[in-house]
Amino acid sequence: MSSRYTFGGDEHIFVEVDESMSLEAFFVSLSMTNAVRDAKIEGVTEICPANASFQIKFDPDVIAPDELMAELKRLEATAESSEPVLETRIIEIPVYYQDPWTHETLMRFRERHQDPNATDIEYAARINGYESVEKFIEAHSGAPWFVSMVGFVSGLPFLYQMVDQPRQIEVPKYLRPRTDTPRLTVGYGGCFSCVYSVRGAGGYQMFGITPMPIFDPEQEVPYLKDFMVFFKPGDIVKWKPINREEYDAAIAQVQEGTFAPRIRNVRFSLDDYNADIDGTNAKLMEALYAD
Repeated sequence: MSSRYTFGGDEHIFVEVDESMSLEAFFVSLSMTNAVRDAKIEGVTEICPANASFQIKFDPDVIAPDELMAELKRLEATAESSEPVLETRIIEIPVYYQDPWTHETLMRFRERHQDPNATDIEYAARINGYESVEKFIEAHSGAPWFVSMVGFVSGLPFLYQMVDQPRQIEVPKYLRPRTDTPRLTVGYGGCFSCVYSVRGAGGYQMFGITPMPIFDPEQEVPYLKDFMVFFKPGDIVKWKPINREEYDAAIAQVQEGTFAPRIRNVRFSLDDYNADIDGTNAKLMEALYAD
């Protein structure tokens, strides 16, 4: 894996680790950004990791661009030789699939969709070869997802499905973006799932909604008191399908301040995952649901 380095103006270096997203590319990007952060390079003012790339902002009056470029290439060699292991957490996220709120929204924007006569999830099920929406939901919620990036809008996670490539879901975004998406919509675009942290415009297919807040600038939600953004790159997520009654109960808990997401600390090894994907996922599920 050979990274490509390009300057973006006078104060940025953009590094493309690979042309496509993969867990291998993510681990190289994560190792490099961690190494840059740990090195405390004088003149580096901001580090912005992404799915298979990252960007460094620097002060050219403090460090010369060529000098920083050389330092990044040195750190890359160290990152690629490091063991791809991550101490992280696995999180259960409840999802009310085919909820009335995203349904109402998607029906208002059918003229912007590839298939105006089907809902988003019906369309996704069909183009991925699933015989029913129910089978599609089983596939979407059946395996864990890896948070490869957090951003674009505040607190929005990009999640990559942890299955072998032939089983990965792929769904294009809307032909033209919407002007509205309900807050906490669980969406899908390309090879990524996401959770819309705030209400606003969007283009991902809408599959459902979660009752669980993931962004709280006021930090009133108990599990967001230490940091207003819930997700971190490297988090692992398991979707849990819920019905309307369970959704309403969770919303009541959120309002009462008693909702607590199920979270377990785990050690994730990329080598172990590549050697046995389904076995690794099964161990992650055991860790998540262990009492």
